[in-house]
Amino acid sequence: MSEKNREGKRTARERLAAERAKQKTAEKRRRTLIVGAAVVCVLGLATVVGVVAANAGKDEGKDASGPVVGPSGAGGKDGLVIPVGKEGAKSTLTVWEDFRCPACKSFEDAYRSTIHELTAAGQLKVEYRLATLIDGNMGGSGSREAANAAACAQDAGRFPEYHDVLYRNQPAETDDAFAKDSELIEQAKKVEGLDTPAFRRCVEDGTHNSWVVKSNEAFQKGGFGGTPTVLLGGENVYADQSMTPAKLKQMVEAENKG
Repeated sequence: MSEKNREGKRTARERLAAERAKQKTAEKRRRTLIVGAAVVCVLGLATVVGVVAANAGKDEGKDASGPVVGPSGAGGKDGLVIPVGKEGAKSTLTVWEDFRCPACKSFEDAYRSTIHELTAAGQLKVEYRLATLIDGNMGGSGSREAANAAACAQDAGRFPEYHDVLYRNQPAETDDAFAKDSELIEQAKKVEGLDTPAFRRCVEDGTHNSWVVKSNEAFQKGGFGGTPTVLLGGENVYADQSMTPAKLKQMVEAENKG
């Protein structure tokens, strides 16, 4: 074989190797982006945070600047926590969530039965805290309106059931269906005893809208990266990539034995 032919083959091999390396890097980057998008609804760059702040309480037909009216039984600092479970439970799980957030739905779908089991057994108390991140990122008011409706359900003593119904029937992230009172009231029909005149008035009047805005402000001030943010004993267990429902159950059971 001539030196020229050998050189040509070597150059071809080098080009092929370089192309394969380029494709491998692109594929790795693509997988990273997909995983990152699936893990959490992220606040993103500072400019996005500014948009969130600007839109957090934007009025779209309802007053969100009136007096702050918290739902019945709300507790915690400034009354921004909706508690579920026995007050005396040794373990407390804090869940920051947004009813429009797809990652929040994924968390609920995966952990719902375990959380229900632990709260029913008196081993876990859950502190739900509501944010309106997607309204700021995508536009619309579905996060706020759904949070208000959930607070109205808390007034009626039906928060856990309605909470689960909203996630099971969550629209696509780009579909602001929860901004419609009719949709939120239709979902309430799936919870026994919730669809009452009092609940409808609460939803239609946006009774707790200012409370939702205040809750979202607390979320922003907390410096959290996105929703869901899930804290057990002050530690963000959702950020633990090895976390599973079984592992969460073991951690809670260990705290109760301690």
